[in-house]
Amino acid sequence: MNKLEVSDQKHYQSNYFDIEFLGHVAHIKLNRPEKRNAMNWDFWRDLPRIVGDIDTHARARCIVLSSTGPVFSAGLDLSLFGQDVFASSKTAKMNEKELQTPQNFMSFLSFLQDSISSLQKARIPVICAIQGGCIGGGVDLICSADIRLATNDAFFSIRETKIGMVADVGTFPRIVKLLPEGVVKELAFTGRNFSAQEAKEYGFVNRLYESHDALIEGALEIANEIASNSPAAVYGCKRVIDFSRDHTIDEGLEWINMWNASMLSQSELLEGFQSYKSKKEGNFAELPKLKDHFSKE
Repeated sequence: MNKLEVSDQKHYQSNYFDIEFLGHVAHIKLNRPEKRNAMNWDFWRDLPRIVGDIDTHARARCIVLSSTGPVFSAGLDLSLFGQDVFASSKTAKMNEKELQTPQNFMSFLSFLQDSISSLQKARIPVICAIQGGCIGGGVDLICSADIRLATNDAFFSIRETKIGMVADVGTFPRIVKLLPEGVVKELAFTGRNFSAQEAKEYGFVNRLYESHDALIEGALEIANEIASNSPAAVYGCKRVIDFSRDHTIDEGLEWINMWNASMLSQSELLEGFQSYKSKKEGNFAELPKLKDHFSKE
């Protein structure tokens, strides 16, 4: 899987993202630097489509999500708020508008939330590589990743508070499990910039890098190390860790028992032992392709 086959190109046509396959790693780049990678309709529509296709068809063992230019993302493109997502028909009665407006807004938010959640729902790990500013919706995005890496000059901001909003696309349900509650409340109440050094101190990001180039190199290095392991084992780790985070210890232990009882592969174990002993990369089975009801593959 060193490069896309011609027949695969249709899956990855996007005005917002660039997608590159490097061995077993899919590198997805936010590529709207002239707009500080603000998240327009192309972003919200294409992200789940691209991630879902990679995951469903087992095209990679790890995803690296990075960005271009000096800013990772300035958050939601304000043009989104000019869309007719809140209003009902102009000919509707007032009581119908009062009913339809909140329902339309809820549907709009669910669309945004589901787009971001595609990273968390993917079977394969997602590494976010963050440079410069990561603001508003950018924080929603990176909180759904499995691993966060950043440059020394990176900063994060729950900026929605500054414009009279409550962050509603995914930051709060996830970030409270990544940072101490008091820190989250301070960041949310103030909307201030949260430096890369603070983020590293609290474990929000795993590692810091001197430059954007070093960041991408480091992210791909970690991704390749992940990809050298059994995809089934890595998938199991992701699911078990996420489940254990949200449940009691006893529930987590019981779930791990059920997972291994149904998913543990003797052939993968044997291959893992042999590759570890020989210090050679194992010949592991890929994750199975899933049924995609929107594709003819």
